[in-house]
Amino acid sequence: MITIRLLASHEAEDAAELHRRAGALIPGYDTTLHSPEEFAVLYRDHVMVDGPVWGAFEANLLRGHLALLPGWIDHLYVDPDFHRRGIGSALVELAQQQQSELRLYTFQSNLRARSLYERHGFTVEELTNGERNEEKMPDVTYAWRRA
Repeated sequence: MITIRLLASHEAEDAAELHRRAGALIPGYDTTLHSPEEFAVLYRDHVMVDGPVWGAFEANLLRGHLALLPGWIDHLYVDPDFHRRGIGSALVELAQQQQSELRLYTFQSNLRARSLYERHGFTVEELTNGERNEEKMPDVTYAWRRA
């Protein structure tokens, strides 16, 4: 059974590792651009500080997480071994309950995520060539507004 709760600051490293493992499955996304330690610092010093981070847990094991900023889904990653089990949907629905308007970026190549967001009513707002992101990968901005 999956339960969702806010992550505690001491869980930043687990969230960072989940980001690395899940991100590695996105075509073209080279998670080795940063070391595991750099991911941990990003989560500890920024992601966990900037906004609430919700975790989806099976027992005490982190299986997915959602980082929110005002009006934005900043990060959403699900353990690759737990894809297609409703965790991503539960996290998106939580975000939609928390905020009346949301935007997010994802890579154009991340078809699994794009499908998830579109199933939950997000629409394409902008496609870019990747100039604005560190990875230089074409990305897409999605938007959603509560009816």
